[in-house]
Amino acid sequence: MAEEKLPTRAEDFSEWYNQLVLKAQLADYAPVRGCMIVRPYGWALWENIQAALDKRFKATGHQNVAFPLLIPKSFIEKEKHHVEGFSPELAVVTIGGGEELAEPLILRPTSETIIGHMWSKWIQSYRDLPVLMNQWNSVIRWELRTKLFLRTLEFYWQEGHTAHATRQEAVDETLQMLNVYTDFAVNEAAIPVIPGVKSDAEKFAGADTTYSLEAMMGDQKALQFCTSHFLGQNFAQAFEVKYLDQTGVLQHCWTTSWGLSTRVIGAIIMVHGDDQGLIMPPRIAPIQVVIVPIYKTDEEKASVQKTAKDLKAQLVKANLRVHLDEREGFSPGWKFNDWEMRGVPPKMSPSNQPCWPGAIVPAGKAKSAPRWPTSQPQSKNCLWEFTSRSSTRPWPSGAPTLKRPPPMTS
Repeated sequence: MAEEKLPTRAEDFSEWYNQLVLKAQLADYAPVRGCMIVRPYGWALWENIQAALDKRFKATGHQNVAFPLLIPKSFIEKEKHHVEGFSPELAVVTIGGGEELAEPLILRPTSETIIGHMWSKWIQSYRDLPVLMNQWNSVIRWELRTKLFLRTLEFYWQEGHTAHATRQEAVDETLQMLNVYTDFAVNEAAIPVIPGVKSDAEKFAGADTTYSLEAMMGDQKALQFCTSHFLGQNFAQAFEVKYLDQTGVLQHCWTTSWGLSTRVIGAIIMVHGDDQGLIMPPRIAPIQVVIVPIYKTDEEKASVQKTAKDLKAQLVKANLRVHLDEREGFSPGWKFNDWEMRGVPPKMSPSNQPCWPGAIVPAGKAKSAPRWPTSQPQSKNCLWEFTSRSSTRPWPSGAPTLKRPPPMTS
């Protein structure tokens, strides 16, 4: 892939994006129109995004659950705004086991309805509240115009769902999760975001209020980064989600939902990528350091590879995600170009060349970084400092250090 040159962003930003996703081996087109196959490198990035978010969700008291992919059609129809908003995007199953189903089943576009149905059984008293849940899954929305990661028929995401005793608690939860997303965007993905409120025409079908984070892409167009919805009592009333309050009065719950999808990978590409390829934010990069050994003779090969393996072991102990590129038949220059396409933050090249005896030479997009002798025990600390510092690299190049926007408040 490395020898195939990308179009520049100035020439054709859309085609630059399409080719980069394919050449960097993040994803590919599936045989089913509108679907994508996420390749190992892309899935590793998604796993790191999941880990960064999941620890934040659990720190705020949320627990992970799993609900079915199939939802009875009658559930979708219970909340009128919900069915109106999602009807054009629904995929419906009418036959199962060779027989027509008594009730059609919907392939999950989102889970508010089936969760509301179960909450009506689980929530009885104020003592059962709040309920704070999240699930990682995929959903189906029948899109006609698709683009890898940004808009596909099936996509991967997390969807949080919570139920509360009071309106204020639900509003606070909605805004808390928007601020959690902001923390992730700035400190992990290194993407500047702007929080705000969606118009009534753009808000989630069935929500009272939808908040979102918007990010500016490299083509100067905004992309919706994530959403957080205050659902009021709409779904609670539709599914009879009630609790007995402390005075013995039966009340409807107040609910929220919030989500972030693999669209974020598209944002990372479009915010940080350049004409040479990806630039991965180091904190969530699948590979934080790649080591490319350089040697000319078989005698040099043995000693350089030993140095490279020792260096890898040292960096792994420092909790860095490291890959040693031992591919045969490719020159170091080809490998540098390949890893530059794939956006690995620093690339290190142990070498026995006379000009750099035993040196670690950062290459590619890290070439402006200092050179460290392999004998220096602090090498891993210097690299980690470089990696951490570069994770706050803003877009565009040369802009001020990223600043987190002030928290959204009610």
